[in-house]
Amino acid sequence: MSKRDLKKYLAELNKEQLEEQIIELYEKFSPVKVYYNFVFNPKEESLLQECKLKISHEYFPIKKSGRRSKPKMRRSVAQKYIKHFIVLGVDPFVIADVMLYNVEIAQTFSSENAVKQDLFFKSMFNSFEQAVIFLIANGILSEFKARILAIHNQTIVQKWYNEPEFNAIIERFEY
Repeated sequence: MSKRDLKKYLAELNKEQLEEQIIELYEKFSPVKVYYNFVFNPKEESLLQECKLKISHEYFPIKKSGRRSKPKMRRSVAQKYIKHFIVLGVDPFVIADVMLYNVEIAQTFSSENAVKQDLFFKSMFNSFEQAVIFLIANGILSEFKARILAIHNQTIVQKWYNEPEFNAIIERFEY
């Protein structure tokens, strides 16, 4: 069914029928329920804190016994939250905060632990690049410029092999 056909179908329904369909969608499909729960009670701050906690556990996991387990360092966890936040229509400042936090926590981890996988560095570069693109697209780059420069500075301090790639992005918006 095309969007046009859907609009035509919905126009034929009365208010009660529309309400019934929306309630049925709400009960049947979890994403619809999540969306409406967010729309009517947007607890962005609690969502942000939960998200940051999950991302930090990827790098600094703690078992229930109190001992640390091996870090998984999965970029996909942050990406899943970022995509979810975009779908929900969360404030771009919150999304940008998560995007940069993902790179910052990874840098904190790499400053304390030797990381040998090239994929880690490539992945963090991709996250950084996506964050900068998002910031520019939403017109909020200036509000996050200090954090972006701090991330780049850490790539220099930690001697990341792909620091020139980070630098190339910085140079694009500085001139």
